[in-house]
Amino acid sequence: MPASSPNITSQGLAVSIADREALMGQKGAVLWFTGLSGSGKSTLANALDAELHRRGIKTAMLDGDNLRQGLCGDLAFSAEDRHENLRRLAEVARLMADTGLVVLTAFVSPFRSDRDRARQIVGASRFAEIYVDCPLETCAARDVKGLYAKAEAGLIMDFTGINSPYEAPLNPDWTVYSGQESLEASKAGLIRWYESFQKPTEQ
Repeated sequence: MPASSPNITSQGLAVSIADREALMGQKGAVLWFTGLSGSGKSTLANALDAELHRRGIKTAMLDGDNLRQGLCGDLAFSAEDRHENLRRLAEVARLMADTGLVVLTAFVSPFRSDRDRARQIVGASRFAEIYVDCPLETCAARDVKGLYAKAEAGLIMDFTGINSPYEAPLNPDWTVYSGQESLEASKAGLIRWYESFQKPTEQ
């Protein structure tokens, strides 16, 4: 994490978060999808994103692979780099939620401490951890990117599920059992959950 400077102070803003949300016509939120590689995080997040967009909800989609090609392109996959990767992504998601956007993220984010920190950065009341629960064997069998095979062969180090741990959420806000149900069933469940999640804070 970058060192702070005693010469840096918070700058007050003329337009508040509430003002921005009022103009946007919705409350900002971060939906944080977590799970093993190949569990279906990006597929589900994209499906929910498309449905919310169809309903007129203003959204943004942050995908781990995409952001590692830009904002986090200087980071590797050691534990230290993963912590920094997720810190940056949480800060970006918070800034976007501050404008009133519903931000969907799809990151393996294997460590509970990083996900807890993301919740703290964003704000607990507008953060939801969505666990895409899929057995390792099913994820490896899909292996659409060939990553599990490479990790098993020793060609990729620090690969979650093979030579690096994944700490499953203890109390996720929603769980999708992607190895047991269809995409349509998972998406329908997500929509019902989202309606309940946002209902208490709708304007």
